[in-house]
Amino acid sequence: MLKTRALPAAKLARAVAAILLAAHALVAAAPANAQRNVPVVRDAEIEALVADYAGPILKAAGLTRSGTEIILVNDHRFNAFVAGRRIFIHTGALLTAETPNEIIGVIAHEVGHLAGGHQHRLREQIARAQTLAIVAALVGMGASVAAAASDQGDLAGAGAGLAMGGSEAARRSLLGYQRTEETTADRSAIDYLERTGQSGRGMLVTFQRMAGDMALAGVNVDPYQLSHPMPRERIANLQELVQRSRFYNRTDPPELQLRHDLARAKIAAYTAGQNAAARVFRNNPGGLPALYADAITTHLYGNPRGALTKVDRLIAAHPQNPYFHELRGEILIKANRPREAAEAYARAVKLSRSPSGLMQVGYGQALLATGDRELVRRAAAELKSGLSREPEYVNGYRYLAQAYGQIGEIGAAELATAEGYFHAGAYRDAKILATRAQMKLQRGSPEWVRAQDIIEFREPRRR
Repeated sequence: MLKTRALPAAKLARAVAAILLAAHALVAAAPANAQRNVPVVRDAEIEALVADYAGPILKAAGLTRSGTEIILVNDHRFNAFVAGRRIFIHTGALLTAETPNEIIGVIAHEVGHLAGGHQHRLREQIARAQTLAIVAALVGMGASVAAAASDQGDLAGAGAGLAMGGSEAARRSLLGYQRTEETTADRSAIDYLERTGQSGRGMLVTFQRMAGDMALAGVNVDPYQLSHPMPRERIANLQELVQRSRFYNRTDPPELQLRHDLARAKIAAYTAGQNAAARVFRNNPGGLPALYADAITTHLYGNPRGALTKVDRLIAAHPQNPYFHELRGEILIKANRPREAAEAYARAVKLSRSPSGLMQVGYGQALLATGDRELVRRAAAELKSGLSREPEYVNGYRYLAQAYGQIGEIGAAELATAEGYFHAGAYRDAKILATRAQMKLQRGSPEWVRAQDIIEFREPRRR
């Protein structure tokens, strides 16, 4: 009788503990999961733009570019989040934001989380909430046990209610903490924008958009059940600070606005369908961003001749834009004209203001496609150099392995394949290929040592 009456409360205690432990595990594992389980987008043009947005903000926050990485996520929703030392930004946020300042505000908010150490403190709060919930469940279980001993059914019900109430209080406490951290990150963002001489209007526009979306969707929620403050509340908290700034009316430089619109055009063409760019730029259908999107769309939908004509017009008007030349190389590769593609990529690499590993890999791929032994040897050098800048660009290792294979460097080819497996997280396959590569490499050489590093690598334990 005693066991039977006490069992539901004991189960409740275990369930509460399991839920909060799962929440803790989710936060603890976020950096690893964020790298592997999200659809990442790689693009030299957009990454360079976002890096330029983030640079001054990171400096204002006392962080370094080298210690912080921004990852683009292929998702149409307006969102961004932090995991480890990485900031993840949805392509939907870039596509929706009409000005650079809106995205800069988003980045400033996420940098506020990083600089404030919010992830670490969130783990502590989860542990605290977990303890509170378990204690509440155990107190409730104690009440149920007492009821069972005295055969008082009402007291047993009260014990279960006490346990449930305790877990709800712990959950609300955690949500309240998260809302506080969100408000802190908002205020930090305004501070970073002020220090860098930028307006906070973009943040207000973002929150106004969110509030409008909720109103249109007919959303009616309990603000105490949310991990973020309500958009209207955030606007009220920030509006006075933003409007008081001497930079309130400052707008984005025209050159930066154009780069932003070109990035939106690319995202629309590649991720949102054939007519997406026309909708985005319906007020300026003859502008450069709309023409850029049209050239990309023509390329994607299987008309290389038409795409080439369109991109050549873009290059004639803006010959110093490296990304127009990069697109030309892409089109020529698809049209099976690798030598011309290599020339286009070489021009793109030369014009690029900051060295792009992705662009170098594209150049190497075009050289490899020629089949010319000397050009393939150069392809191996370009691919290796590009991957040294972008070591996690897994597809590039396949081309590097092919290049080494074609010039007869089998050990280097197997090591490149091992690197690809390693950076994809297939550690067992990576070790097998690295072992094979070592047998063909000169002992003590940098390549042999790298193979040894892969062989001796210990996979992180899953939490």
